[in-house]
Amino acid sequence: MSMEQELNSVMENEDEFEEEEVRKVPAWHKQITVRGVAASIVIGSIFSVIAMKLNLTTGITPNLNVSAALLAFVFMRIWSKALSKFGIVSSPFTKQENTMIQTCVVACYSISVGGGFGSYLLGMNKKTFELSGGVSVVGNFPGSIKEPGIGWMIVFLFLVCFIGLFVLIPLRKILIIDYELTFPTGMATAVLINGFHSRGDKMAKKQVRGFLKSFSFSFLWGFFQWFYAAKESCGFSQFPTFGLQARKQTFYFDFSLTYVGTGMICPHIVNLSLIFGAIISYGIMWPLIRALKGEWFPADMPESSMKSLNGYRVFISIALLLGDGLYNFVKILSITIINIQGRLKRQNPVSGTSLRRKDEVFVRENIPMWIGGVGYVTLALISIVSLPFVIPELKWYYILLAYIFAPSLAFCNAYGSGLTDINMAYNYGKVGLFTIAAMSGKEHGVIAALAACGLFKSICNVSCILMQDFKTGHLTLTSPRAMLLSQAIGTALGCVVTPLSFFLFYKAFDVGNPDGEFKAPYALIYRNLAIIGVQGFSALPRHCLQLCYGFFAFAIGINLVKDVLPGRIGKWMPIPTAMAVPFLIGGYFAIDMCIGSLVVFVWHKVNAKQAEFMVPATASGFICGEGIWTLPASVLAMAKVTPPICMTFLSG
Repeated sequence: MSMEQELNSVMENEDEFEEEEVRKVPAWHKQITVRGVAASIVIGSIFSVIAMKLNLTTGITPNLNVSAALLAFVFMRIWSKALSKFGIVSSPFTKQENTMIQTCVVACYSISVGGGFGSYLLGMNKKTFELSGGVSVVGNFPGSIKEPGIGWMIVFLFLVCFIGLFVLIPLRKILIIDYELTFPTGMATAVLINGFHSRGDKMAKKQVRGFLKSFSFSFLWGFFQWFYAAKESCGFSQFPTFGLQARKQTFYFDFSLTYVGTGMICPHIVNLSLIFGAIISYGIMWPLIRALKGEWFPADMPESSMKSLNGYRVFISIALLLGDGLYNFVKILSITIINIQGRLKRQNPVSGTSLRRKDEVFVRENIPMWIGGVGYVTLALISIVSLPFVIPELKWYYILLAYIFAPSLAFCNAYGSGLTDINMAYNYGKVGLFTIAAMSGKEHGVIAALAACGLFKSICNVSCILMQDFKTGHLTLTSPRAMLLSQAIGTALGCVVTPLSFFLFYKAFDVGNPDGEFKAPYALIYRNLAIIGVQGFSALPRHCLQLCYGFFAFAIGINLVKDVLPGRIGKWMPIPTAMAVPFLIGGYFAIDMCIGSLVVFVWHKVNAKQAEFMVPATASGFICGEGIWTLPASVLAMAKVTPPICMTFLSG
């Protein structure tokens, strides 16, 4: 048989396999099951707590889509085995059901990440008001405070998040099929799910075992550490790994398997950027600026003041974030416009006769266009009427303005994410923040700007995640109707679960304390962004503006080098946004994440094939195990149950 005949034979077999798969695809209402919803509630709640912890400690949360798909598979396998021991035969666990659970979980935990609990919502409270300089800072009015509350937060999230589900429904076929956008994260998740439910059953079992081992070890390690942490300054996190002097500059390994697992998932360049930022800031700049006490800022002013060292930390971090964000915003917007123009110039962008079978399944169960339009307009009207009662500073005409421009911003964000896998929702949120801050009066501008940031960010974020999950559903032959309903269930769950998980930390720990574990660095950053938007740069300490200009230019310059010389030099350039985080909170977590990178690097050197499919499972286990321990630890803290031992270290 010739090579051409062999190739034709293989293609015929693949066609027959695809036809068989299409015939076996259950109806959309059968893809959403009671057990699937139950699994989504359990896993979504777990991931919300994990994401909330990461959000309130470092502000860096990795993409957990693959972990969600893996945990859904593990959960349903355990469920089926448990039932079989009691003689109950359950229906087969399909990849469509796996996709549905993953979609629901991602929608739920995404609200923990993008819901503002570690940024714009927390930035409204009294503690962040005081950390940002209080009444001594022009534009920071005493009335610009709104304390967290479960009730108003749940209502706010329902009003700003659900509308994002309807923005891009009419464009889903254009983005997924016509433009053939890859949405890399959605595609990677689909590949994993297809692998679970194909002939790779042996590999799936290994992944499950690897996940359970690392999960158990991480949970027990968190439990063991608890006994030695009687006070804030006690425990394994106080271990002076590189000496006491290095520890004072935040350079130490804090034995957190959550961050090690996060480092295993994040690309190496992200972790190296974090450690580079820590060395520049806490290793070089802050000791030098501290030595200028009395010249650049008053000697009797505490370092936590915005007119002291903390001001340099916050505003230089903001400069890096804005420089990187602005560059990528312009770049991705330009790519989007150029690509759309290229598509429009083609006479036949869609070839109806060559639609693949996956495309046929995707368009077969159509979501009517009017659902998107009616849903968006209805929810917009409800928000315009209701949101001013929740946050009086956010006037109805600001909300109307946001909903007029939000669809075009959401489309640009989803298109750019489909090309680059970068979700720029946080940058679109900053656009809303500065716009409303400039339009509002000085007295109410800070709260109005922070709330508007949430409004813009939520619409762009939810709609982008939906398109990403549509891509996963497209490749796993899951019905778009089932995907939309799963996303709606996950969003509703997230709007309730995430405020509850936030208050679990807020009541049990000192959230927002710059010297504590739960620093919530982005709350202070977003508060100061709003102040700058309202008043300008008068809040900055001496010479801080010049340093900000320098780091803003540095961020843009780094991105230019990465794009102009991507091969030789660009791939070694740091990521300014990743660098910005340790500028504010220190280098300890960067060391943890670099250890995660080191584990992955060594694993690939020793056994590359095993590492390829075991790293996500092991990393997910590390993250989930210690994350689950956070629940009983929080309950014990609220019950005033303290650990029996304080382990600390003193100079000899």
